[in-house]
Amino acid sequence: MEQLNNDGLKQEFEELLKSKTQELQRHLTDGQMPEALAVIKSLQEARDQSLYQEVGRLTRALHNAINNFNIEAETVSEKQSMSDMSDARDRLSYVVDMTEKAANKTMDLVEESMPVADKLGKDAKRLREYWRKLIDREMSGDQFRDLYWEMDAFLERSANESENLYGNLSSILLAQDFQDLTGQVIHRVTNLVKEVEASLVDLIFMASQVETITGIVHLPEESEKQEADQFKGHGPQISKDAADDVVTSQDDVDDLLSSLGF
Repeated sequence: MEQLNNDGLKQEFEELLKSKTQELQRHLTDGQMPEALAVIKSLQEARDQSLYQEVGRLTRALHNAINNFNIEAETVSEKQSMSDMSDARDRLSYVVDMTEKAANKTMDLVEESMPVADKLGKDAKRLREYWRKLIDREMSGDQFRDLYWEMDAFLERSANESENLYGNLSSILLAQDFQDLTGQVIHRVTNLVKEVEASLVDLIFMASQVETITGIVHLPEESEKQEADQFKGHGPQISKDAADDVVTSQDDVDDLLSSLGF
């Protein structure tokens, strides 16, 4: 997976901040306000450009990571299914479908096995009571003959039902193969989220440095209004046809990033 760290850009931006800070301090000391304002403006422009470059690089890295989200299949059928899926979302959906099917199959097999196990247990308990009577010599000849044939039928039924239970348990065990794929997905998504989170934290820190040096403070009302205006008229885009500027496929995202130079 492509690394999402931004140490290079962060170091370059910090060096720029150091040089501009000294220049800003010099202009302020000499009372050169127009020059100081020009430095502040250049800091803001550098900040905006750095953030733009880093967001683009982060988006490209995230896009590539998702697009190359390979899942190592174990069985032949899984490998065949995965090879036919070029989109990461299809692979993830395939894992979700496998998990759902395995869960449903497991529950069906358990529901099928429970009555069998319950009946075998009840029959064994009833025969044990008869067997105790035989040991205590409390059973008549007719009762003994009934017990003989009933025991024979029970043993034959137990052998058949045991095979069925063994088959169901084997099927349940095989149905848990999806655990390997699910573990892969969770592990890779978790790592990806951690890397994205770390990069976003660095972006916020980079942006805050300019405000700290220049003393710029955004009023809460302005920030809320800007955020509201930014998302005004934009709702969840369910389909690509709902808006012309919405990209939905991985190819659309790749083309957009390439057109922006990332």
